[in-house]
Amino acid sequence: MPPNPQARVLVSCPRCGHEQPESPKAFSTVCKKCGTHFHVQEALHPVARAAEVAVKSRQITCFDCGAELNAPASAESTMCRKCSRYIDLKDYRIASAVSKNFKTKGSFVIEPKGYVFNTEVIVADAVIKGRLLGKISAENSLTIFSTAEIKGTFTAARLIIPAENHFRWKEPIKVRSAEISGELAGNLLADGEVLFRSTARFFGDVKAKTVMVENGAVIVGYMNVGRVA
Repeated sequence: MPPNPQARVLVSCPRCGHEQPESPKAFSTVCKKCGTHFHVQEALHPVARAAEVAVKSRQITCFDCGAELNAPASAESTMCRKCSRYIDLKDYRIASAVSKNFKTKGSFVIEPKGYVFNTEVIVADAVIKGRLLGKISAENSLTIFSTAEIKGTFTAARLIIPAENHFRWKEPIKVRSAEISGELAGNLLADGEVLFRSTARFFGDVKAKTVMVENGAVIVGYMNVGRVA
């Protein structure tokens, strides 16, 4: 006998434990008791879901020897299988005054009230909303907000200026790529693509391999597009 398409199974709300009938093929639902939205398949197969989360990993490269490694997504540290060096994987969020060096494959956020001084920071992704006195290098992305105050140097694979934020820099900004949604005043040198969103306002010269400009963006300055030495 073919399965009844109207058949229902009892699923438990992960928040309050209330059981209610749902289709075994349903993707998500809302608890009729507490109103919590949850995924039916996760409620039906919690062990399978836990196993799926456990095997998730991220790929990193060793700071010292450059070896490619796989580490669990939830891990806070690991050891390089090639050179046996310790690798920090933790995320840092700075909301007060701190004077120390950071070296992690995680993210690094300086909150508006945060102040990192006399420091050298090497991270995967960085977000600056507060004050930085020193050097910072982001292997992936560096996001700068209007509240940021940087005295020192910075390098990044990708520079991001969010919409409704502005940043001014006197020295040439050398990056691999950039995404400008807010306002940037400075000279930009990119090995790859520079993307100006429709909300972007750019004042300066840009030299990049490729440039994409959305309708509405304002660019005032000289633009050189092509191969970058």
